[in-house]
Amino acid sequence: MKIGIAGAGLTGRLLAWELAARGHAVQVFDPADGPHEPAAGQATPYAAGWTAAGMLSPVAELETGDDDIYALGQRSLARWPQVLAQLPGAVFHRQQGSLMLAHRGDEGSARRMTELLTHKLARQGSDAQAIDAVMRRIDLAELRALEPAIQGPSQAWLLPGEGQLHTRQAMLALAEAGSRLGVQWHWQTHVEALSPGVLHARGGDLGFDWVFDARGLGARPELPTRGVRGEVLWLHAPGVVLNRPLRLLHPRHRVYIVPRPGDIVFIGASEIESEDRGPMSLRSAVELMAAAHSVMPELAEARIVHMESNLRPALPDNLPRIDTDPGLSRINGLFRHGWLIAPALIERALAAFDAARDAGSPSKDNIAP
Repeated sequence: MKIGIAGAGLTGRLLAWELAARGHAVQVFDPADGPHEPAAGQATPYAAGWTAAGMLSPVAELETGDDDIYALGQRSLARWPQVLAQLPGAVFHRQQGSLMLAHRGDEGSARRMTELLTHKLARQGSDAQAIDAVMRRIDLAELRALEPAIQGPSQAWLLPGEGQLHTRQAMLALAEAGSRLGVQWHWQTHVEALSPGVLHARGGDLGFDWVFDARGLGARPELPTRGVRGEVLWLHAPGVVLNRPLRLLHPRHRVYIVPRPGDIVFIGASEIESEDRGPMSLRSAVELMAAAHSVMPELAEARIVHMESNLRPALPDNLPRIDTDPGLSRINGLFRHGWLIAPALIERALAAFDAARDAGSPSKDNIAP
C-alpha cells in the first residue's frame, strides 16, 4: 500500500520503519528541517522524543499510568532489544534495573509511592513474592555495592527489570533504518489536517491508500491534545560512575538521574501544566541540580553542558489513544510514556490497521480504564 505519515517524531519514525519493513511504500511529512537532532538553543518546536531521558520503567511509571501502560511497557521492554538489533549504528541500551531513593525526612513521600505501586501491582494479580521480584527494598550496604557514587539517601528500592536507551541515538538510527528500506522523508512540510487517504498540507492535498497521524501537539484541533512542559539538563561528569537510572522520591517534584555515554549525566524533569517552550527556569535548574547533588555529591564539580525544555503531547486523561477508520489511523497522547511504550503501542496500532484494512470497518482504541 501507499502510506503517508504526518509527523516524524518517535511515533512517526518507528511506524515508518515498521510499515516499510512490511513492504509498504511509505512517505513521511514533518515541519522539521531534517532528520538530525535539534540545534542547541533551537527556537522552533521539535519532537518531544529528542528531549526524553529514555527510561524504560514500567513499574515506576505505574505512579502516573494505569494497568495498560504497565502492560505496554513490559511488552516494549522485550521489543526494544529486537528493534535496536535491526537498526544501523550503535544505540546505547542496557537493562540493569533502576533505583528509587528517598532521603531522611521524605519517608512519607516514599511510603506513598511504594504503597501505590504495591497496590497497583497487586490489583493485577501479583502476590508479595512477585512484587518483590520487580520492586525490592534494599539496605544501604547493597545500595553502595551497586552504586558507590550514591551517598545521602536513607532508603532505596531496586527495580531489577527496568532499563534505558539513548533517545537521540535511537531517533537518528530509526530515520536511517527507514531510509534504507525506502521511506521517503519530506521535511519542512506542514500537514494541517488529515482525512481518510488524504494529508492536507499547506502546499496542497496529498493522496494515499492510508494515512497515519503521528503529529503529537500538531494534531489539534482534530484531537484535544495539550502540551505539558518538561525541563532537563545534562552534566559532564568525568570519573563519576553511575550504572543505572535512579529516581529520587521527593515530596514536591519528580527527579530522575540517568547515565549516558561520554561521562554525561542526564537530570530531569519538571512536569508543568504550561505550553511555554522558553528556556529552563531558574527554579527548575536549582531544584534539579540540588536534588542530583544531594544523591551524588561527586557531581559537585560536574560541568553543565546543556539545558532544554520541551512539551509532551498529552490527552485529557493522560493516556495514549489509537483511532482507526478505513484509510486513516491516529496515534497520540503518549505524554511521559513515549519511549516506554512506543514499540508495543505501534504493534497495537498496526494490528488495528490490519483489521480495518481487511474488514473495512472502523475501530476505536481509546486506552483508558
